Amino acid sequence: MKTIRFSAILLFSILSSNCTPLKPPAIIKNGTIEKYKYIFISPTSSLTSSSGAIYGGQYYSSSASVNPSDVISGILTKKGFIRLPELRRHVTGETLIVNYGESGRRNRGLGYTIEVTIQFISSESNSLICSCTAEGQGSTEADDIRQAITRCLSGLFSNRN
Repeated sequence: MKTIRFSAILLFSILSSNCTPLKPPAIIKNGTIEKYKYIFISPTSSLTSSSGAIYGGQYYSSSASVNPSDVISGILTKKGFIRLPELRRHVTGETLIVNYGESGRRNRGLGYTIEVTIQFISSESNSLICSCTAEGQGSTEADDIRQAITRCLSGLFSNRN
């Protein structure tokens, strides 16, 4: 009886810890990004990840890939920013340099989250205008990163007031 009760408590603990919400995006604002028109995004490389399972003796797998700078570019372009292929001296006062990095992992139930941080730096003064940090959790690492970037930028733009 004690073994069944212990097993039930352990199973409930594992399942309920997987249901804990993701941390809300953390936003640092030292200035406003509304005065900027152009963005230069530091290049990133693509990440491909896969997952698989055995069902009925057959192995099934799927893969996903993501290039963080492409995801960031898509979201910021949709917000009205113009992406520059290189920094241009004549528009430095209107240009933001956008940097991306993975900033952590956190165990969450049966999986883990990936945390990303995105910085917006003034091209003219090289000072931090704002940054956002958020985490994501999906089926693959590529999904984790895509979700984290989306949550990060959504948090930044919902707090622009």
